[in-house]
Amino acid sequence: MPDTKLRGRQKVFNKSVNEAQYTDMNNKNRSSLSKGDKGGVALLLLLYVLQGIPLGISASIPMLLAGKKVDYQQQAKFSFVFWPFSLKLLWAPIVDSIYNATFGRRKSWLMPSQYGIAIVMYILSFKLDDLLYIPEPNIFALTACFFLLNFGAATQDIAVDGWALTMLSKKSVGLASTCNSVGQTAGYFLGYVIFLALESEEFCNKYLRAVEAEGGLVTLASFLRFWSVVFLIVTTLVMLLKTEKPEEDESTSMMDTYKQLWKVIRLPSVTQYAIILLTSKIGFAPESIVGLKLVELGVKRESLALLAVPLTPIQICLPMIISKYTSGPKPMDIFLKSMSYRLVMVAVFAVMVYFTPWFAVDGEYPFSYFAVMLIIYSLHQITLYCMFVSVMAFNAKISDPRIGGTYMTLLNTVANLGGNWPATVAMWFADKMKVSYCKDAMWNSHSCYNNATIQECVNAGGSCEHATLDGYYIITAISLTIGVMWIFWKSSTLKRLQYLSPQYWRTR
Repeated sequence: MPDTKLRGRQKVFNKSVNEAQYTDMNNKNRSSLSKGDKGGVALLLLLYVLQGIPLGISASIPMLLAGKKVDYQQQAKFSFVFWPFSLKLLWAPIVDSIYNATFGRRKSWLMPSQYGIAIVMYILSFKLDDLLYIPEPNIFALTACFFLLNFGAATQDIAVDGWALTMLSKKSVGLASTCNSVGQTAGYFLGYVIFLALESEEFCNKYLRAVEAEGGLVTLASFLRFWSVVFLIVTTLVMLLKTEKPEEDESTSMMDTYKQLWKVIRLPSVTQYAIILLTSKIGFAPESIVGLKLVELGVKRESLALLAVPLTPIQICLPMIISKYTSGPKPMDIFLKSMSYRLVMVAVFAVMVYFTPWFAVDGEYPFSYFAVMLIIYSLHQITLYCMFVSVMAFNAKISDPRIGGTYMTLLNTVANLGGNWPATVAMWFADKMKVSYCKDAMWNSHSCYNNATIQECVNAGGSCEHATLDGYYIITAISLTIGVMWIFWKSSTLKRLQYLSPQYWRTR
């Protein structure tokens, strides 16, 4: 599902470096990287690729569950596996403050988190027959296992983000965010797109095999075992061969960091902005259901996953293009304009879902259908990234430079959480629902929900009928209504926050 990244695979750029700054540094120093920086960039890319693997595999599980006709409430429960990246602020100060100085400040957490991911992957690969490949998958156990995987990836992200500041020289440190973006995208691509393609019997027989065979080239179990070995080898090599440089400033204690966060949260301007971040994406909640609905309607999950191939370069280039327009004093103007267009795209998705069965030819969907979907997804990505980059630019603008890293991490965490909770709630209520109504009575809105009301309907000259409503369309209608109301409710507040002087965003 190409749009998962802004839910559970939403890109996490929790950096204190402004995107325009590191892009400029990248251009200036690309040809003058030292040998040590080249090695550091290579290692960071590798670590961020590994970070994206659990995210990608986690994003593929809802597709597998949809193929087994798991209802949306169960999918909603599984969506909690994407929350660790939205909650990592809760334990980030612990990772930054508690460590073994002899072993290394960042390696003290990097090694356990990556070994933990490897162990969970390896054990899970032998338990899938009892958890996933049964008539009724064990959603609770699957959620717990993949939550642990993403918890480890989020903890690894905290450690690698901090290590990047000393692994690279000062003139090249801006490349860390580029490594984050490219590496995590590549890892997600491997864990999601490549896995679903190689797992598909039809795809493998059509494109990769000379002679047709049963099953795909890989199974989820073999894929997990392979990456558990990769994690184990890479982690061991990094532990033995890579040493950390001493950090200049290690004075901020864990309690001081939590106190700083509390001071920031208590600022009236930050409180108002946090409410905006937590509520602005309610209108886009149905986006998380689109891919699952298409699989339900017979679109092959590997075909949907392959849409990410042409979308990936678009996702990489869009932030660099959009950042040129959000570097001014009013980045949130673009946010508000994009929000309206993104709401339109939510409606377009609903229309496409409704008409999808019409495109089917003998149960198959032609190339023209996927071409239309690619255009729609591409337009959706433009609106999505306009909002994302605008928020990042505004966060960088208002953050107190004295505690820039903590401030930015707080705001980005709230923004990520604001995208996750509406998606989870939307999936919870997206199942089909049955309703009963009185037909041909004097009042057609009369309900038939018990013997008394059924008799009242009959007495009124009607008969009780039953209908099934698709929860997806109801959620879409409600979300769009709330989204439009939100624009009228909060746009003026957001514009006012843009004009506040820096002192309103500073802690005392």
